[in-house]
Amino acid sequence: MFRSLKKGVLVTALGAALAFTGTAAQAEKFGIGATATAEEIAGWDIDIRPDGKGLPVGQGSVAEGEALYEQFCATCHGLFGEGEGRWPVLAGGQDTLTEERPTKTVGSYWPYASTLYDYIRRAMPFTAPRSLSDEQVYHITAYVLYLNEIVDEDFVLTHENLAQIEMPNQEGFFVDPRPDVKNTRCMKDCADPDKLQIAGTLRGITPVGHFVEGADAPAASHDAQMEQEAMKEKERKAALRGETVAGGGHAAGGALSEQALAGKSTYEGACKVCHGSGLTGSPKMGDSDAWAPRIKQGMAVMVEHAIKGFSGETGVMPPKGGRVDLSDKQVEEAVAYMVESSQ
Repeated sequence: MFRSLKKGVLVTALGAALAFTGTAAQAEKFGIGATATAEEIAGWDIDIRPDGKGLPVGQGSVAEGEALYEQFCATCHGLFGEGEGRWPVLAGGQDTLTEERPTKTVGSYWPYASTLYDYIRRAMPFTAPRSLSDEQVYHITAYVLYLNEIVDEDFVLTHENLAQIEMPNQEGFFVDPRPDVKNTRCMKDCADPDKLQIAGTLRGITPVGHFVEGADAPAASHDAQMEQEAMKEKERKAALRGETVAGGGHAAGGALSEQALAGKSTYEGACKVCHGSGLTGSPKMGDSDAWAPRIKQGMAVMVEHAIKGFSGETGVMPPKGGRVDLSDKQVEEAVAYMVESSQ
């Protein structure tokens, strides 16, 4: 009996081994899949848990974070986390969660400080996600916590103390005890997938084309909506002057130069977020009235402001729009593209 049982086990094991070998051979034969390397896994395995697991070794101070925040974050989120235009508010909102329209911020709503570090590291700044170093993320995270009065101005955030920070609304989150339910599949009058599809991203990370055309959303989120709003603004200004506006998109007045054409890709990837929506006083692409006084200063001045940064009466332009990875030539080409498209 023992011999028979042992023989049966060996046969079963041999069969399993042959099946696995056959599967592996087929995968190799058809070139399906590849074993991920440790480096590839590390590139994706960047999530951070509330207990701090996954945090890179490092630290950052509130003091250092202030300058970095003003450079990379203030354009969208405001100097004090108050938010600019339709961009998210980061600070304040305490005791508003029970109101009809609560203000959900890092300080009033988020349950864990690890989420703040994780999100900044993955997706910020909006125009150049994953461009910040781990140390820069620590600095900015510390400063945002300070803006929400969660830490003091002399606080130094580290991989060892981040998980110990108690967020004001931590107890407001709990495990949902309700059972999972099976949703009924939509069979008629369903949403058009083409209108819901993500049409574009910044550096393959931040979606910018996920809003339906004409929706109540930031103009920078949809090309068609940007064009529509730009045309409406032209028509409004023309009506005040008793004029009419001819149809057409950007650069309707003539062909673009080679320099301007070369700058289109840089504009799409780095400048469009602000100059497509007029964020923080930025002159909108195609708005000739907004660009006219700037154009009068000459290309040299505009390029210098774009490269080195500029703070004017109507807005703030960080150096290279926050994309310090761009070359001076790329910035100059992008300026040429916007100028020639807005005359």
